[in-house]
Amino acid sequence: MLSNLEQKFSDFLELLAQMDPVQTVGFVIFFFAIWFLPSLLAIFFNRGHLGKIFLANIPAGLSWIAWVALLVWAATGKMSGKLAKKYKAEGSPVAMKAEG
Repeated sequence: MLSNLEQKFSDFLELLAQMDPVQTVGFVIFFFAIWFLPSLLAIFFNRGHLGKIFLANIPAGLSWIAWVALLVWAATGKMSGKLAKKYKAEGSPVAMKAEG
C-alpha cells in the first residue's frame, strides 16, 4: 500500500518536473485558488468572519473534512448590503400582504 502511494507521489513529482514555467505558474495559481476557496467565498458571503476563516483555512487544506466545514461556514454567512435589503423586503410580512 505504501509503495503504491510512494509511486504515485514519484509520478506526480516527475510530472511537475516536465512542466514548463507557464504551466507551473498556472498550476500553482489553481492549487492555491482551490486551497483558499473558503476564504474567497467568505469575501462575498461572510465578511464578518473573514479573518477567522482565512486563518483556519491555512491548516484546514490538509483535511478534507475541515476544508468542507470551512466552505460551508464561509458560504452561510450573513448577506451584505443590497442583497440583505432585497431579501428582507421580499420576505417581510408587509411585502407579502402587498403582493397578495
